[in-house]
Amino acid sequence: MTLSVDFKKNVGKIKPVNGVNCAPIISYYNYSLFEKFAELEVPFCRLHDFGGCFGGTHFVDVENIFTDMNADEEDSASYDFTFTDRLLSELDKIGVKPFYRLGASIENGHRIKAYHIYPPKDNAKWARICANIIRHYNCGWADGFHYGIEYFEIWNEPDNEEKIEDNPMWKGTKEQFFEHYKVVSRYLKEQFPEIKVGGYASCGFYAANGDSHVKAANSSPRTEYFIEFFHDFLKFISSDRNRSPLDFFSWHTYASVEQSVSHAEYARRELDRYGFTHTESILNEWNPEYFDKGSAKHASKIGAMLCVMQNGSVDQAEFYAGDLSPWGSFFEKIPRSYPEEYAVTGEFYAFKLFAKLRKLGTQFYCSADVKNVYTVAAGNGKNHALYLVNNSDAQISLDIDCPELSDKTCKVSRTDGMYGFCESDERLTGFLSLPPYSVTLIEA
Repeated sequence: MTLSVDFKKNVGKIKPVNGVNCAPIISYYNYSLFEKFAELEVPFCRLHDFGGCFGGTHFVDVENIFTDMNADEEDSASYDFTFTDRLLSELDKIGVKPFYRLGASIENGHRIKAYHIYPPKDNAKWARICANIIRHYNCGWADGFHYGIEYFEIWNEPDNEEKIEDNPMWKGTKEQFFEHYKVVSRYLKEQFPEIKVGGYASCGFYAANGDSHVKAANSSPRTEYFIEFFHDFLKFISSDRNRSPLDFFSWHTYASVEQSVSHAEYARRELDRYGFTHTESILNEWNPEYFDKGSAKHASKIGAMLCVMQNGSVDQAEFYAGDLSPWGSFFEKIPRSYPEEYAVTGEFYAFKLFAKLRKLGTQFYCSADVKNVYTVAAGNGKNHALYLVNNSDAQISLDIDCPELSDKTCKVSRTDGMYGFCESDERLTGFLSLPPYSVTLIEA
């Protein structure tokens, strides 16, 4: 089994696939984990479900900022930016760009009462409110900032359920959402041609797997509705009457690594088929088999996903999630600690090691002829790095065909299930052993 690397064969840029959703806020006023979070050097933080488990009441969301929909949207006093200002200032301190989701966080208690997930009564007014939020953060309006936020996403998972009474994200029809998207996207691009506007954070393509057996195993009326919604949306915004901007299309997957590759290919293929060849494909919620959270197995799956996204058709990605919710995977609370203390996980190191590839900037050819081994090579002309994932329960030995690394002393960083995270200087002799469920970075 051979690993072939050619640092003379440039295959493109290392993409911003190591973004995250949310960030580790301990409380409304405690951002102490941001110093550790900064070590991940994530390019983007998607602002969705912020401020506590699955979203708080003061952060980011349109109706958290503009709390009275009957108020004057041109009056800065109608807006409460306080908590979102603090959040974005803390992200700015550590060099993380916001990916701003306009809309609402998921309302899992919607069967008792839904608050902010109904279709706006006035789409045009809602668009103007969003425009003033953008002005606050990009143009200094209302004692604001000049962050230069590039990505603004319209809503999240309006396709979550076909029946309105079951949907925790959009209490309306798909046709109402399409009209909402048209009005808002057109207005925002008219007001701010420099930003990127898109959406709609699709629930995903579980029912679109090419293999009939795989499709049958993952299909249901709900997942079939995801596909129906997707195609109807693209038909709507590509029609002459309703043509609307789609700088990026965002979508989600919580499937396995292999199935997620299939979903990405489907998204790209269908976008191209409808004429959206320049629309970015952004996978902005992903977490493969999250029930393994906190294990070396989960860390290796995350590493594998980073590799396949870098090597595939996805343009950008944000992991779900970087906070302290049940979905957060980077920090574990130390039992009986007070004040609260947190330890970092193997998943944290899978991300931290990938960030070193991003700093090098350029991807080079790398291929391994063995199942469950995922690789990415990067360099900058002077320094080289090789990111290796063994996503299996067996040790795998590889012959390395790479003059830049062979018979040289390299820095080897690794996270696995036996030793946790460790770093060492090792002389590579053309042979490398990868422990089970491990993520390894070799630097020279």
